[in-house]
Amino acid sequence: MSTMDDELNEIRKRRLAELQRLQAQNQQAEIQAAYQQEQARAEMEAQKQAILRQILTPEARERLTALKLSRPALVEQLEMQLISLAQTGRLPSKIDDEQLKKLLMRMQPKKRKTSITRI
Repeated sequence: MSTMDDELNEIRKRRLAELQRLQAQNQQAEIQAAYQQEQARAEMEAQKQAILRQILTPEARERLTALKLSRPALVEQLEMQLISLAQTGRLPSKIDDEQLKKLLMRMQPKKRKTSITRI
């Protein structure tokens, strides 16, 4: 009976070692995939910034950077629109700060004014 217990323990040890090895491989693969994903995201961001440098004046880029802190979704949407326009050749010149302000105003949802009238 002791040999059977020894064999079972040996099988359990081998199985545990195999599971640990597989788990380590999976973790390594996940880490590598996450690293590659982060690299791709960083490369896309660098390309986006390079395009924005070409189509925006320094003042307009500054405004976008400042606005990104408070309204990241709005800025992301605007950046994608500007890049799209630039890639299709529909931007005749660099966008300056005033033009950027106008674009931002158009993108803002209309605010409703509520007034309370007391009788």
